[in-house]
Amino acid sequence: MANDDPKTLVSTDWLATHLTDPDLRILDATYFLPGVDRDARAEYDQAHIPGARFFDIDDISDHRSDLPHMAPPVEKFMSRMRQMGVGDGHQVVVYDTHGLFSAARVWWLFRLMGQTDVAVLDGGLPKWLAEGRPTEDLPPMIRDRHMTVRREAHRVKDVTQVAAASKLGDYTILDARAPGRFRGDEPEPREGLRAGHIPNSRNVAYSTLLNDDGTMKSPDALRAIFDAAGADLSKPVITSCGSGVTAAVINLALERIGKTDHALYDGSWTEWGAFPTVSVATGEA
Repeated sequence: MANDDPKTLVSTDWLATHLTDPDLRILDATYFLPGVDRDARAEYDQAHIPGARFFDIDDISDHRSDLPHMAPPVEKFMSRMRQMGVGDGHQVVVYDTHGLFSAARVWWLFRLMGQTDVAVLDGGLPKWLAEGRPTEDLPPMIRDRHMTVRREAHRVKDVTQVAAASKLGDYTILDARAPGRFRGDEPEPREGLRAGHIPNSRNVAYSTLLNDDGTMKSPDALRAIFDAAGADLSKPVITSCGSGVTAAVINLALERIGKTDHALYDGSWTEWGAFPTVSVATGEA
């Protein structure tokens, strides 16, 4: 438990110890990629960690955008959190049913909204279940609590900012997609997108940052992965992926090794791959 950090990553042991803390709020942030025939909300209704609320990534987003699950306006985030009984003074722990996948996106979203007392459950629901820990199918008791939100704009980038960073080289751009998608060898799961990657970006597939049980690798192992990818961490970092979900796994890993100047490209490849005026590179970095 020495590596537990309530601002980044906590173990199943930590959560079990704190499960009945009055100011703990647990969020199930499970999300499935397009084409996966699974219903995250239905699975939550069947079984979730006791007291967990369901965080719907697609609902708690900016519906004014044509892009999927873009970060919501401050007012919408505050309203949804109040409805879920999550507010000031709470320690938030986020998990998903993959192990460590979409939970990091919600961790990043809380950070974007100026919230720091939020952590991802290392290994997620699979590790919790493998250890024989309890679940329930009951909805949580909701008590209204206000949340003070201060949006930290430096934590998110748009296509214009990323295009400038790609040309100027003043940021290190890291792509969390699988190597085949990065190179342009494999098709994108969303139709109509060009294949390849942002010019001058580096590939750090999010899965390489995780152990076989879905837990995040040690800080030393994470540093070695970034080094092997040619990631210059002396510069600030922009992360990207398919639609801004697994990019946040890189943001979380960077935070774990003490690198705090990182942002996420919210539109990611869903925007870049369809944007007519930006260049696309193929092959290795």
